[in-house]
Amino acid sequence: MARLKTARHRVSGGHEIQIQEAGEGPAVVFIHGSGPGASGASNFRGNIDAFVAAGFRVILPDLIGYGASSKPEGIDYTLQLFTDTLHEALVAHGIERAVLVGNSLGGGIALQMTLDHPAFAEKLVLMAPGCVAEREAYFVMPGIAKMVSNFGGPDFNLDEQRRLIGNLLHAEAHHLITEELVAERFEVARTQPKDVIVRMRTPDLSPHLGKIAQPVFVLWGLNDEFCPESHARLFLERCPNVRAITFAHTGHWVQVERAAEFNRYVVEFLR
Repeated sequence: MARLKTARHRVSGGHEIQIQEAGEGPAVVFIHGSGPGASGASNFRGNIDAFVAAGFRVILPDLIGYGASSKPEGIDYTLQLFTDTLHEALVAHGIERAVLVGNSLGGGIALQMTLDHPAFAEKLVLMAPGCVAEREAYFVMPGIAKMVSNFGGPDFNLDEQRRLIGNLLHAEAHHLITEELVAERFEVARTQPKDVIVRMRTPDLSPHLGKIAQPVFVLWGLNDEFCPESHARLFLERCPNVRAITFAHTGHWVQVERAAEFNRYVVEFLR
C-alpha cells in the first residue's frame, strides 16, 4: 500500500481531526462510515493504491469520534458536528476543492458538506449513503440494531469486533475479514464512547437532493442490512445529474466487497 503521511488539525471546540494522505493530483476525500473501530485507512485500504496510481491525491480523514481523532464524551454526535469539523480540518489541510467519496454516514456527511459548501465539492461518489431517511428508519435495520446492541462495554472483545465487521459484508465476502483488520478496528473501538453511536443525530436530507448540481455516482449492495438499497431511487428521481449501480451478493461495503470494480468505475467517473 502507498505510504501514508499523517497530519492533525485543531478545529472548533478544541477537537483534533487526523488526516492521512497519499499521492499527488486532484484531491479525493474518502469519508468513512460509523461503527465500532471505523477509520479512514481501515475502511478504504483496498482503494488507496488504485486512486494514487490513477493520479489522484487520496485524503483519508478520521471523523470526530473515530480513528485517531478526538472522541468527546457527553455530547450529541450530530451530522452538522461531523460535517463542520471535517470541513474545517480539510480547509486547514490546504484543500480548497475536492471530490467527496462517502460510505454510509460518510455519504450523509458528503451530502451535507455539498449543501453547505457547494463550491467545495466537485463531484460526489456515494456508497450506500445514509441521512436520506429519518434516523429511526435506520435504527430498525438489522445491521444497525446489532451494532448498537453489541458496541462497547466490558464484554466487548475481538470476537464481537469480528462479528460486527461480518455484519457489514455479504456472507460470500467474509473471507475479507482478516485478523489484522479485526485487531486494527478493535484498538479504535476500545477508545470510543458509546455516545458516538447511541447519541448520533442525523436528519433526513432527501428533500434537499434536488439542490445538488454536482455529478453524483451512487453505488449500493443489494443485500445491505444498514442502508436499504431502495434508497438509490431517491437519488435517481431527485438529483439532476446522477448515475447508480447496484451489486448483487453485496452488503454495506461496496468499496471493500467489490474493490476492483469500485476502483475501476469510480476512476472512470472522475476522469
